[in-house]
Amino acid sequence: VVTKLSSKGYTGANTLLATSLCCDELARQLENDLTGIYGNNFNLGGLAGFPFAGNTGFGAMSAHIPDDGYCLIAYGPHVGLAADGTVGKVERSGISLVDTCCGSAFAASNYVKGITDGGAEITTKLQEFTDFQQGAVHELILPHGKRLNEAEDRMVELPFALYDSQDLLMREIVKKGSTGIKSGLALMGGIQINTGPDTLDYFVPLRFDFMNYRGEVTEEMLDTLKEPFDETLSLK
Repeated sequence: VVTKLSSKGYTGANTLLATSLCCDELARQLENDLTGIYGNNFNLGGLAGFPFAGNTGFGAMSAHIPDDGYCLIAYGPHVGLAADGTVGKVERSGISLVDTCCGSAFAASNYVKGITDGGAEITTKLQEFTDFQQGAVHELILPHGKRLNEAEDRMVELPFALYDSQDLLMREIVKKGSTGIKSGLALMGGIQINTGPDTLDYFVPLRFDFMNYRGEVTEEMLDTLKEPFDETLSLK
């Protein structure tokens, strides 16, 4: 990533990093790796990694890009991978319970399953302000209900469904706010794979595009992230 962006003119001094990652502390590893290079990040994300800052947040972020500078946006969901190979679970430091990860995604999956299986409780309550982000996550993956039900492993398919919804949202947000792009914007989307405290985390890149100040994709760079590897780690 750094090598490719450096060839575009990105440096630690002229680049603003923005992220849209889950609130979970496990999702900070990728963020920390990138802030170590590009400095403090502008946070666009919320539960499950959805860009809840929306158009207003993107507009504020783009105003903070250095003059004649660049922006890198890293976004996407995360999923746990336990030591025994279970997808959707992970060991956490200081906690004996092998915990669900991503908890927000898991809850949303159960919500969707209740609807597609016909067991959801009928209610007149559409949204609670005290938990509106989770309510939005529920609705944003609802179109993937059939896909999740038919998946060989629901927990493996879930982060890919989440990513597709998040990528759609991010594309719309960037399109609407493209006038704020200065020298260029790089979008790096994918899925974080979180493992236990004593093992490495991973990132599966699914999109790496460079956009000009008009919001047009001028180069698709995803292949440059895969070239050094014979195989790319994947849940599927």
